[in-house]
Amino acid sequence: MKDEGILAKRIYESRKKMGVTQEVLADKLGITPQSISRWENGQSRPDVDMLPKLAAIFGTTVDALFGYHAENLKIALYEEKYKKADNFWGGKISRISREILGLLPPDKPRTVLEIGCGYGEAAVFFARNGYIVSAFDISSAAVKKAEELAKNAGVNVNFFCADLLTYKIESKFDIIYSSGAMNYVPPADRKKFFEMLQANTAVGGINAINAVVDKSFTDSKKNLLEGESLYNPAELFGYYGRNWKFELLEEVYCDDEVSGGNTHQHCVDIMVARKISD
Repeated sequence: MKDEGILAKRIYESRKKMGVTQEVLADKLGITPQSISRWENGQSRPDVDMLPKLAAIFGTTVDALFGYHAENLKIALYEEKYKKADNFWGGKISRISREILGLLPPDKPRTVLEIGCGYGEAAVFFARNGYIVSAFDISSAAVKKAEELAKNAGVNVNFFCADLLTYKIESKFDIIYSSGAMNYVPPADRKKFFEMLQANTAVGGINAINAVVDKSFTDSKKNLLEGESLYNPAELFGYYGRNWKFELLEEVYCDDEVSGGNTHQHCVDIMVARKISD
């Protein structure tokens, strides 16, 4: 298949660019050098769960491994900002992150998936409090800084590069958390996207999510970034039905001083919902 040939070439070129041997790459992935050789020769391809690990090691995205040019998407803006800024988003731990500790404490092993992790402050916060954390972002620069943050904090977080529009969640998590990323899900794709989140949340688990909504008296429409779209008021809540209990629903108004390059007001819907049954 054409995609397999592109994937083989990308793995080979990316490994050479890093200046590592097949043995070194295999050791990083916990597999045999023979597996790497077969991938690069197009004789086999990595398992799906191996692709994000490969992308993270190479500092790219899963899409890019298959030849899709993510640099032409919204990644370009954030990649540059993450490279230049010490902390693009300000570095604060959200109140919702703290409230999750009370709603679903790590009194036993609990797993967290963060979508759009940025510099990784929330992911590291969860890991420091005892959760088992995976987190991804489309920006390789952000992921690298997040890995540094985790290392300095002395915690393990499975950071990797992926695009939320193409990444498929394939295991259940106790907590799925996302702040600032849901506006990149196009309106036509939202129902299916939130169904995927819900299907991959364990019973008793939590989805903690926010989204910027369309209000006529805010400046959000004028400050949308490439790929972003607003939600209708309360739209986010409507994707969660009878099997979900709302622990928190809020409409918050705040000044955004960073994402659009100038200060402007947002209206943000915040939701924390618990899955009661499948």
